[in-house]
Amino acid sequence: MTIGFMIVIHSLALLALLPMFWSWQAVTSLLVLYWVTACLGVTIGYHRLLSHRSFQLPHWLERFFATCGALSCQHGPIDWVGLHRHHHKFSDTDADHHNSHRGFWWSHMGWMFEPVPAMQAVPRMTGDLAQDPYYRWLNNNFLLLQLPLAALLFWIGTATGAGGWALVLWGIPLRLVLVYHVTWLVNSATHCWGTVAYDSGDASRNNKWVAALTFGEGWHNNHHAYPHSARHGLQPGQIDLTWEHIRLMRALGLATKIRLPVAS
Repeated sequence: MTIGFMIVIHSLALLALLPMFWSWQAVTSLLVLYWVTACLGVTIGYHRLLSHRSFQLPHWLERFFATCGALSCQHGPIDWVGLHRHHHKFSDTDADHHNSHRGFWWSHMGWMFEPVPAMQAVPRMTGDLAQDPYYRWLNNNFLLLQLPLAALLFWIGTATGAGGWALVLWGIPLRLVLVYHVTWLVNSATHCWGTVAYDSGDASRNNKWVAALTFGEGWHNNHHAYPHSARHGLQPGQIDLTWEHIRLMRALGLATKIRLPVAS
C-alpha cells in the first residue's frame, strides 16, 4: 500500500511540473502550504511541541499545530510522535526503524516499505496524546484532510483564473513530495554529512543545508544532544527559523515553559 501511494503521489508531482499547470498562483500555494505543513505542522507541531514537549501552548493552539502536521500526510500525531520518541530511545541501533547505519536509502525512505516493528511501541509511548479524542480522530483520518484542502485550492484557482487543477497539483502532490523528502533528509542526510558538536551517542550531525530547508531541524547533532530543547541552533551563526516562531509566540504570551539547554 505504501509503495502504491508513493508511486501515485510522485507521479502526480511530476504531472504538476508540466508547463500547462505552471502559474505564480500555483507557486504561491506550494510555498504557503510548505510553510504551513513543514514548519508549523511538522517541526513546530509534531516535533518540538508534541514529541518533545519543549514548550507549552494553549490547548486550542496546540491542536491547530497538530492539524497542520496532519496536513503533511506523514501519519497522524499519535503515530508520528510515537515513532519519533522510539527513534530517540534507540537512535542508530538495530531497534531504530530508520537506523542510518543501514545506509542512506534505508534511513531516507526504504524503512517505510517493510513492516515497522516500532509501531508496536507507539501506544506505550503516546499515552499523553491518546487521551485527546481529537488527536485520536486525526490519527485515523489524516488523509481525509486533503479533500477539503483540494476543494479550497480548486475554488481559488478557478476564481483567480490560475486553473483549479493547477493549484490542486502544486498545493497537494507536489507539496507533499517536497515536504516528504525534506523531512526525510533529517533521518538520512543529517546522519551522514555534517559536523559534530556533541557526543550524542549516535551518528547525528549538524548540516547547514538541511537546516535551511527544514526551518532549523538540520542542527540535528545539537538536537540529539539536547532533545527537549525548543532551540536547535545552539552555536553562533546557526539560523533556526522554528525557534524564531517559538520566540514570537513567547513574546505574544502564547508559548510558556520553554525548555532550553543554555540561556537564550
